Amino acid sequence: MTKRIGILTAGGDSPGLNAAIRGVGKAAQEAFGMRVIGFRDGFRGLVENRSVDLGGSVLSGILTIGGTILGTSRDKPHKMKIAGKTQDMTDLIVENYHRNHLDMLVCLGGGGTQKNALQLAQKGLNVITLPKTIDNDVGMTDTTFGFDTALGIATGAIDRLHSTAHSHHRIIVVEIMGHRSGWLALGSGIAGGADVILLPEIPYSFEAIADAISHRVKNGKNFSIVAVAEGAVDTEQAATRARLEAALANAEASEDKKQRKEIKAELKALEADYVGHTMKLAHRLEQMTGLESRPTILGHLQRGGTPSAGDRLLATRLGTACAEYIDDGLSGVMVAARGDSTEPVPLEQVAGNKKLVPPDHPWIESARRVGVCFGDR
Repeated sequence: MTKRIGILTAGGDSPGLNAAIRGVGKAAQEAFGMRVIGFRDGFRGLVENRSVDLGGSVLSGILTIGGTILGTSRDKPHKMKIAGKTQDMTDLIVENYHRNHLDMLVCLGGGGTQKNALQLAQKGLNVITLPKTIDNDVGMTDTTFGFDTALGIATGAIDRLHSTAHSHHRIIVVEIMGHRSGWLALGSGIAGGADVILLPEIPYSFEAIADAISHRVKNGKNFSIVAVAEGAVDTEQAATRARLEAALANAEASEDKKQRKEIKAELKALEADYVGHTMKLAHRLEQMTGLESRPTILGHLQRGGTPSAGDRLLATRLGTACAEYIDDGLSGVMVAARGDSTEPVPLEQVAGNKKLVPPDHPWIESARRVGVCFGDR
């Protein structure tokens, strides 16, 4: 019998999603004779049973287009807002999976999507995922599609900011996406020639940054580029967060619901206090160094537009491998990039496994050797 597979894209949009949809869909239909449908707007589309047939010419011409033709959302199956109330819609997803006579559900997404897919697999559904995110922080894969495009965009922005920084003898503080992982800030900072790179994984001190910039001034360099990940924190904030996260882990282990709620509120307040930290950092550095300082926040520019050749190639490789794994009868896995090949990795090993930048990573060592300051010394 002809296998029927469903595809959805979840979480934030990312360059290469359409290339991945195309890779899965075309290979599934043309190489393995499967029927393919797409669900609109992530898991919400599966809950509401809003689907589109991905046969015929639908997949033609989408390889170079950014975003996702299916639409996306950040809805979680077990915590979805319906009519103003948060509800567990997992059972309805299972029902719609069978109503559409699916043999496989393919979920394209980042860390949250891997967790959601695992929950559905534990409910008995056949699920395969592809790793997508500009942050490159999904565990158990060499890289994620979307990262290469965002890396090029962020690097290009830093390139352009050099001329303004140099001409006006300024400090330019450029904020790059990356809430808990700093791959994007690190890669674009090195490629763009940033003088200071601040990452979530390496807490910084204002004094170390100011000293590095002042040292540049003494050597006749009256401008500096500071590349900062949106989730970078100073040493004091890092210590507070570590204390609260340790307390939360203890509260969860002891099943103390009241304490857990209080600690989560404190963590939320800490995150709220951190809004606008790039503006504060720029202001603080101006006060400490005497150099005019200007912040630039790249924001969603980093995930829009045409996917790079690298991301199109990666997404196509992962997508076509996904179709082959489905034909082989595999499920409950993520299609991981391994060198020039792919590997199916059990979702149990992927879900909750965030790939952070190791402090001794070769990129960091290379950056230190060319004089980049990470704010920690």
